[in-house]
Amino acid sequence: MGNKVLEIFIQGPCGRLDTKYYKSPKKTAPIALILHPHPQYGGTMNNKVVVETFKNFVSNDFSVCRINFRGVGRSDGEFDNGQGELADAAAALDWIEKENFDNSQCWISGFSFGSLIAMQLLMRRPEINRFICISPQPNVYDYSFLSPCPTSGLMIYGKKDELVSFDHIDILNKRLSNQKGIKVDFQGVEDANHFFSNKEKNLSNVINNYIKKESIIF
Repeated sequence: MGNKVLEIFIQGPCGRLDTKYYKSPKKTAPIALILHPHPQYGGTMNNKVVVETFKNFVSNDFSVCRINFRGVGRSDGEFDNGQGELADAAAALDWIEKENFDNSQCWISGFSFGSLIAMQLLMRRPEINRFICISPQPNVYDYSFLSPCPTSGLMIYGKKDELVSFDHIDILNKRLSNQKGIKVDFQGVEDANHFFSNKEKNLSNVINNYIKKESIIF
């Protein structure tokens, strides 16, 4: 990892967004944006799963950033029930695209609440090529807006997720697997809970393998 991870502020819809950013030295490097869990339940960009996801993108020569949503850490503003957080994510994607205008691919990733915002952003931004959603909560949030899902991606869940039953994951899997022209992989991590406690390495392997497999396509 030759380049440093920078701690910066980028301009968001309601002020500054606290951001960590790594710029790949590789010309035309792909880009990725990573979104953290629910701000009202302790979610920040320094969450272990978010950081591990960030590291995987870095090791695969992506330029990548992760942000604190409004009202989290040093970001301005206050929690806005998802709408403002979606606007924050869109602003962050605008920024990283401008910083890497010659990027070869555009990926989005989110963990728990962040996966909902990631998928909502995916529906609005046709330039996104792939997604990685970790611990989606279809029992809490309505994912029916993925009709159809515009691109292929990966959904990762813990097989012992205490917050989301497998039945809800299976329903989402069946809905997305019936869509033509895309492939959404669902991968469960053995003995992992919603937060992948003590299973971060297993999660990291799944993420890394998918990035390597899919980024070579473009």
